[in-house]
Amino acid sequence: MVTLVLIGVLIGLVLGLTGAGGSVFAVPLLILLAGFSMTDAVGLSLGTVAASTIYASVRSGLQQHTILWKPGAILALVGAVSAPLGKWLGLQIPEPALIVGFSGLAVLIALRMWFSAKRDPQAARVVRAGDFSSTSRPGLLCNLSQTGQFELRPRCVSGLLAGGLIVGVLTGLFGVGGGFLIVPLLLALSPISMAQAVSTSLMIIALVSSAGFASHLLLTDTHWPTLTLVALGGIAGMMLGQPLSQRIANALLQKLFSVSLLAVALITLVHKSLLAG
Repeated sequence: MVTLVLIGVLIGLVLGLTGAGGSVFAVPLLILLAGFSMTDAVGLSLGTVAASTIYASVRSGLQQHTILWKPGAILALVGAVSAPLGKWLGLQIPEPALIVGFSGLAVLIALRMWFSAKRDPQAARVVRAGDFSSTSRPGLLCNLSQTGQFELRPRCVSGLLAGGLIVGVLTGLFGVGGGFLIVPLLLALSPISMAQAVSTSLMIIALVSSAGFASHLLLTDTHWPTLTLVALGGIAGMMLGQPLSQRIANALLQKLFSVSLLAVALITLVHKSLLAG
């Protein structure tokens, strides 16, 4: 029982500190420490991330008014529709192949976070604060109006649709929330601040993870007492992580996170390989 709550706390804490990555830790920890199968771990991860990010998006978005509703709605809708497809695909793929795919994805996320922190350490310090820039940048698919609103032109919408599809499929397939993709996607598409990208990503993750979890309920059985313990821990971790992010979020924290994620992914892969052997 304590192990499940602590896993949930870690998921929420990482989400609160970085705006992404909590679910990437969740799946291997549920496999390694709680003994769940890949399928069950994905379902629990989706439910926990959904609960944690719903709390966070309501708390931070409504208080700070940093959620970008129009692009967020497009990404969330496409992701929510494609998440059940990813969940269905996951049930068709053998568990060893899923674990290899998940571990590979986790390694890519860890490397991206490491090099991002190394290349732009100041950006890693900004997790929940900052103002948007309304300066037009021709190289981006999406630009903002003088009032800070997204200009949803065809090229911008096509980028959001493609991004939402990828996020949804990966969410359903591997149980990841997608924040590691959504935040850099929003920053790459438009001249918004890190605070806006993170707050918007939490709203998107909440909706997409909820859709993925709903498909998990329809396709598999769920152990509700276990989910409740992990989800409550996730909300507690998010409550702790959000205020802490203002004080300790920095490039070193992001690098430590990436190293920890890399280690957990490799340990999970070796652990399952030994069991299979």
